[in-house]
Amino acid sequence: MKTALRLENISVPGRLHALSLSVDAGKVVGLIGPNGSGKSTLLSVAAGLPPGAATGRVSWGTEPVSTIAVLERARRVAWVPQEARFEFGFTVRSVVAQGRYAHGDDGAGVDEALARFDLLAVSGRPVDRLSGGERQRVLLARAVATAAPLQLWDEPLASLDPRHGLEVLALARSLARAGGTVVFSLHDLRLAQELDFLVLLEGGGLLAAGAPAEVLTPDRVRAVFGVESRLQSGLCLSLP
Repeated sequence: MKTALRLENISVPGRLHALSLSVDAGKVVGLIGPNGSGKSTLLSVAAGLPPGAATGRVSWGTEPVSTIAVLERARRVAWVPQEARFEFGFTVRSVVAQGRYAHGDDGAGVDEALARFDLLAVSGRPVDRLSGGERQRVLLARAVATAAPLQLWDEPLASLDPRHGLEVLALARSLARAGGTVVFSLHDLRLAQELDFLVLLEGGGLLAAGAPAEVLTPDRVRAVFGVESRLQSGLCLSLP
């Protein structure tokens, strides 16, 4: 199996400690854990955007990120931050087209990305006049427009309504079937159990990684999240 992402002994003071992880290509990977467990930090490090004092090595495929030229990085990995903030009133289309900058083309695939995220009708609107969910879809559309094989999304579903959330999950599966890899953080364990692979963090460390059934055991869910879990037609959660 081809490796899409490898983290080796990653440490960030106060956030992550001695974390090592390998992610296969062609997978939809969920990053889970309590608030403050290090999910956002791990994603930024994986994207080649480590905070200060980070140590360890990040590789995309077989190449350390440190050896990859900046424009090539933008073609190979797309990162979506947790908060969709825009300081200027660029149009939706122009923001999505930024995803093609590293390719140096005329915006190939921009219309397709806008359509995938239901943004064609607002493509001429300034992004700072959109709702939070719409702004999040703009960032996702920009990431997909890059055509990067490794997509790293920080809580992409948090501000989306049910329909758009399901569409994002369907798109992630489509990208994986085409050979890409999508790694994203989420809090909904019921959705997490439907993914290909889960990474569970606690206190800045890697607690478990593997198939959802291996990671989301009742004892572990109780210990980490403080809720009871049981399998019926799907994963059910309740307070103890």
